[in-house]
Amino acid sequence: MTTHEVFNQVPPLVGHDTADDPALLDGLAREGAGWAVGQVRELGRLAGGAPAIEHGRLANEHPPVLRTHDRYGHRVDEVEFHPSWHELMRTAVEHGLHAAPWADDRPGAHVARAAKFYTWRPDAGHGCPISMTYAAVPALRHAPDLAAGYEPLLTARTYDFGLRPPLTKRGLLAGMSMTEKQGGSDVRANTTVARPQPDGSYRLVGHKWFTSAPMCDLFLTLAQAPDGLTCFLVPRVLPDGTRNPMRLMRLKDKLGNRSNASAEVEYEDAVAWRVGDEGRGVRTIIDMVNLTRLDCVIGAAAGMRQGLITAAHHAAHRSAFGRYLVDQPLMRNVLADLAVESEAATVLMMRLAGATDRAARGDATEAAFKRIALAVGKYWVCKRWPGHAAEALECLGGNGYVEESGMPRLFRESPLNSIWEGSGNVAALDVLRALAGQPEVAAAFRAELAAAAGADPRLDAAVRQVEADLADPTDREVRARRLVEQLALVLQGALLVRHGHPAVADAFCASRLAGDRGHAYGTLPTGVDFTAILARSTPTLT
Repeated sequence: MTTHEVFNQVPPLVGHDTADDPALLDGLAREGAGWAVGQVRELGRLAGGAPAIEHGRLANEHPPVLRTHDRYGHRVDEVEFHPSWHELMRTAVEHGLHAAPWADDRPGAHVARAAKFYTWRPDAGHGCPISMTYAAVPALRHAPDLAAGYEPLLTARTYDFGLRPPLTKRGLLAGMSMTEKQGGSDVRANTTVARPQPDGSYRLVGHKWFTSAPMCDLFLTLAQAPDGLTCFLVPRVLPDGTRNPMRLMRLKDKLGNRSNASAEVEYEDAVAWRVGDEGRGVRTIIDMVNLTRLDCVIGAAAGMRQGLITAAHHAAHRSAFGRYLVDQPLMRNVLADLAVESEAATVLMMRLAGATDRAARGDATEAAFKRIALAVGKYWVCKRWPGHAAEALECLGGNGYVEESGMPRLFRESPLNSIWEGSGNVAALDVLRALAGQPEVAAAFRAELAAAAGADPRLDAAVRQVEADLADPTDREVRARRLVEQLALVLQGALLVRHGHPAVADAFCASRLAGDRGHAYGTLPTGVDFTAILARSTPTLT
């Protein structure tokens, strides 16, 4: 008798196009980057192919290793990465996922880059230096002389790994080094000291608690100069080829994002150049922080899509009780609910990318909208990802709890984006500050909602409720999370009723705005068009 016949198992989710996502492709055209569809689809086919998926697995199974000294006792402060990490980085850089949009004058360049960042998801960890390089350019422009030398190399599509003088390389990557152990999100509590030198440079002494991707070529960091907290550019290697004394003390043993190195760093008279005026470090580096926050939203939306299509693929091929899981009414409810959440995140992500693109081209209204919508989106979309990942994992049952499925890695990754670049409380309070201190910001947000007025009575009622709650001055800080959640939901609802699939928009308004649902996923009301929603969620294998 055969005891090990394998049947009723799901074929590998390999050989699909991760860009085959209606919400993504519709947003690409709507936000001014229809010209990039071919590029995005090409990257999507790479991302869904066996080589990229295997590189993602290997990069996580063989995390980076810190080498503080060479065999002779010389201090080297190097981090070794698995070859798969370098292959993923090479693909990302060559496709312009890093700083390439800053060298592209076409409208929609930042939208195209956002779609590619969303699509290229074999591994989340290598996205960290890609994201920081993208975000570093506008901050570096506060020092035009430095930007003139480094920006062409930051935007170059060549991955040139290795510690060498930056201006001798063919391409550069940038990191960020702000957080200290006593301060966390309160960067003004930083104690790293910057001493000015006669040649115009500074010397930094201090300890940074989290420095992501320490093998980058350049770092934007904050330190206390004579006139206050200031932003500085710190290279890993000095122009004469010597190592800048930026000592890597240890790598963090993290929950997720394990393929990416995050280090504790000590500056021992490290050479640095000022970026922006002394005392204006936060205002200078906030340009970088805002763009990495955008990438937090993109990453969370991409993670939801990955969880959704994995769950939908499993349900389409796994049978139980005489039917495929996808044909079971309750599973259809769960999958449709996951799909609604995913599409709402993607539509919002693409709107934020469009605002970023137009703001970079001088559109003041879009800049004002981005100021608040980015903080709203960062709070809500990133908060929704962990629960979404857990439910998607459960759709695979015990198979989803096994590392080989890839779902545990996705689940471990899911809390990071809410923590990175300002936790939930920081984002929520940032929204309140923007509403209170910048009238043009509130006006831009209201205009976005007004564009959807009359399209759905449930949305109209939710907007009226939000306005009433915002007008109430009682305990605003205590209510900050609830207020920002409401803002996020009405913004997603407004985008979906204008641009989303009618079945998705209807399900969203019924469940998220009118409250016709339970507290868990899979509690959508009867009458939702599950078939139309699920048709947009099941990947096609080639």
